[in-house]
Amino acid sequence: MMKDGTNGIYKPMIWFADEDFHDADEPYMPELYNESFYAWYEDARDIDACRHGMFCLYTRSASLYCTEPTDPMNVLQMRSKEQLNEAISRLAAQCIEQEEYIDFTEQDVQFSAVPVRRRKDNKIFAVFMYVVEHKHAISKAELGAYMKHFRIHFYRVFESVFVKEIMLQKTLVDKEATHRERLFLVSKRLYDQIDAESVVREMLHSLEELYQDSEIYLYLSQDHLEGDHRVRPLEFRNSSNDIVTEAFLEGKCCIDRNHPGYIRLAIPMNGKQAAYGVLCIEINRTHWDESDLPAFMLIADTAGSAFENAKLYEQSNLLINELRIINEMTKRLNQSLRSREIYQYATVELLKIFKADYCCVLQLDRNRNEFKVRASNLESLLGKTYTNDYGFTGIVYRTKEALFTSDYWNTQTVPSELMEDTNSRSLIGAPIFIDGEVVGVILVTHTQANYFSYDNFKLLQVVSTHIGLAVTNASLHAEMHKMIITDQLTNLHVRHYLDEQIQRKQRSDTQGSLILVDIDFFKGINDTFGHQVGDRVLIQVCAIIRSSIRNGDIAARWGGEELAIYLPNVTAIRAAQIAERIRKRVEYETNPKVTVSCGVSEWDQSHEKISVESLFYRADMALYESKKSGRNRINIG
Repeated sequence: MMKDGTNGIYKPMIWFADEDFHDADEPYMPELYNESFYAWYEDARDIDACRHGMFCLYTRSASLYCTEPTDPMNVLQMRSKEQLNEAISRLAAQCIEQEEYIDFTEQDVQFSAVPVRRRKDNKIFAVFMYVVEHKHAISKAELGAYMKHFRIHFYRVFESVFVKEIMLQKTLVDKEATHRERLFLVSKRLYDQIDAESVVREMLHSLEELYQDSEIYLYLSQDHLEGDHRVRPLEFRNSSNDIVTEAFLEGKCCIDRNHPGYIRLAIPMNGKQAAYGVLCIEINRTHWDESDLPAFMLIADTAGSAFENAKLYEQSNLLINELRIINEMTKRLNQSLRSREIYQYATVELLKIFKADYCCVLQLDRNRNEFKVRASNLESLLGKTYTNDYGFTGIVYRTKEALFTSDYWNTQTVPSELMEDTNSRSLIGAPIFIDGEVVGVILVTHTQANYFSYDNFKLLQVVSTHIGLAVTNASLHAEMHKMIITDQLTNLHVRHYLDEQIQRKQRSDTQGSLILVDIDFFKGINDTFGHQVGDRVLIQVCAIIRSSIRNGDIAARWGGEELAIYLPNVTAIRAAQIAERIRKRVEYETNPKVTVSCGVSEWDQSHEKISVESLFYRADMALYESKKSGRNRINIG
């Protein structure tokens, strides 16, 4: 309650009347500016000032919102539209800087401006301006009154938006409560299933009930249900727009809004040990509500857990002990994203699992059609290569099947350096598959004859499958990571990777420099020779940059024809020398010939503010000076 100071009567207080927006809200304010300004104008359009001149609203972000005067030529006949906008912008900037009413007259046209302040902290958030012929000029008080009238409209619209947001939140909460019971029933049905196929079918059925008139698919990384068109194999495509691949590799929800008429979502189906697939839904835009996303994600998570439980149950019915071994090994394998570490860990674990004497893991080199020993407890074999038809490895590669040898010395069907050097007699071997092709071979041996059992033989096949999946994930992760951080045209890094690396370097290094490189008159190259030649020139410049820097330096495509180079632990003077070398090489080695302008900036620990933004800002200003002073030169910011 609020007490009225005149008569002591208590009146209800509107609690949101004291709410205000903040600086961080500026990017979301354009619609609010537009709506409030034109609401004010509709209210005030009949006044003489609106008929004779033009009111404008200029925000701190340099956005201009203005009315249309009854006769634009009353204002514009004095100058071009560009000149008028320049005068308005200059007036707004002065008003913001001086934080007070400002006016001036040019060519018989009066420009007046008054700041608009927030009600909570009195901070300027816009400039209210009036442009009119001098004979129709209005006073400071009159313009101030119009500004206050506008501000009333602004906060009325702001409060309306504020209340609408609260009501929307309430609607979402109510909808979430309705969803909760339905989701509970879905979760119960999923957990009631005891085999993986039933989990998948129940999950798809539940989603189709919840999201009717939608297309729903499940992309599985390991299993594929024959006869169900909704279940598809997870294929990794060489495309940065493949949200299914992105969702699987990054383990997060991805949304594609670029299709007309519908939205496409991809959410990984995760268990506790791994990601088993990706749920994909294509839903009509008119039927989609952002508040549905948590429910969809919950179903995906529940299905992932239920799917994993069903898989574990199926395998436990076969061999409980083997399941424990496989689970532990798979968990460890999935923790590594480097194939070398996977092979080394697999070798150590296989020796423990089978209590074997020796183990050898070979990987296929497709270019040379030969196998290379990647991991072994016999050091003399490490790094050795064999043709793809040699020994037991050749048999596994040719047949694509596991093999079993009880007593090598009594049979010796094929030569084997591993068996001969270790005096081994028993051997089991299995292929490592990726996409149905043999990419590696596992050989496990023991010096005793008839040492391995048939159960060992079958277990090795299961383990090799998990190793293959771990190697597949590692390879795909490395490939996708490279694609994500690499510009496809120039083969330089992308900008966000450069930003991340500079931030990391600033936490560990003591100094560093940044070079911004811009190709002079690049648009003229495209206009004269065509975009293909322009791309070729850009590739030539990038090749020169790569060959002019160290391995530890980071070159990236900053945007268009602008390139950036970060030099760790290098001063600006040294960076300028490197930039000069690049500038000269570009001038003499490119065809058609182009030149570049460069801007250089540096940071060190003595700077008060160390950030990527300030480093780029100083380099960009230096680049601007280079271009302003004639191009084909270097400037240090």
